[in-house]
Amino acid sequence: MKKGKLLAFLAVLSLSLAGCKLERSSSQALEFRLSDHGTYYVGQGTSTSISSVVIPATYKGKIVDGIFDSGFCCSSYTSISIPDSVNYIGEGAFSYCTSLSSAIIPDGVTSIGDGTFSGCSSLSSVSIPGSVTSIGGWTFSRCSSLESITIPDSVTSIGERAFSFCTSLASITIPSSVTSIGVEAFSDCTSLSSAIIPGSVTSIGELAFFDCASLCSLTFPASVTSLWNLFGGHIPSCLTEVMISDGVTSICRGAFDGHTSLTSITIPDGVTSIGVFAFSGCSSLASISIPDGVTSIGERAFSGCSSLESITIPDSVTS
Repeated sequence: MKKGKLLAFLAVLSLSLAGCKLERSSSQALEFRLSDHGTYYVGQGTSTSISSVVIPATYKGKIVDGIFDSGFCCSSYTSISIPDSVNYIGEGAFSYCTSLSSAIIPDGVTSIGDGTFSGCSSLSSVSIPGSVTSIGGWTFSRCSSLESITIPDSVTSIGERAFSFCTSLASITIPSSVTSIGVEAFSDCTSLSSAIIPGSVTSIGELAFFDCASLCSLTFPASVTSLWNLFGGHIPSCLTEVMISDGVTSICRGAFDGHTSLTSITIPDGVTSIGVFAFSGCSSLASISIPDGVTSIGERAFSGCSSLESITIPDSVTS
């Protein structure tokens, strides 16, 4: 999502929650909203001269248990301390807090909403607790100073563009609890050199590694059955060999389209279909073996493979 569109999206989210009464603290550093269930949600107040803020666990004798949508969006805070009482962090809560350098998410939080830290360009450290089960879309998008992050074993899904444009992120370990990786989840992570996808993952969204120019090592588990276009034609030149796991049954449209450095690839026996443009433009691919189980090969699947001298199509292919 373009920055302008995301900001517009977050602006909509910043509207007051239905049924919430707006109050401000005496210092004007924080704004509190009384929820229908008798607790307070919190966000930034009107003061612009404060660089750090400590969110209290209680306000006027009631628990502060949430940060409302876009609560601290675009604030100039360098430090925000979140109490353990908080169990809800709204969408875009800290988006475009460009001076925020670190964040510790409390243990009670179970999900990190869409765009929570998007655009936090100074964020270099973040601690995700074991209570979190999902990382939403655009959560850490454009956190250009984030070099590493530990995803706990409790997380089961990584949303679309969750780490897109994290240009300093060099490596990431995806825990065995994760079952799905969203569209463009790691797109434009130009420093990402390796990614290990565990056997628990059953689906990887299109363009998940788009323009990851430094990605020289990528392993697909047997649990992934469909191999989509993960690179969008922007395949790293250092990724010359690809091993497709035995679990893959279909190589989908444009899966390796434009991969000019690919010299070798092994297609497992379980594959039954090769999609349109699957290997189009793989100009360095000298040989390929199509297994007997393949029944269909899409249009222009091998177009532009100028180094491919011969190819044997098995009798099983009917279209």
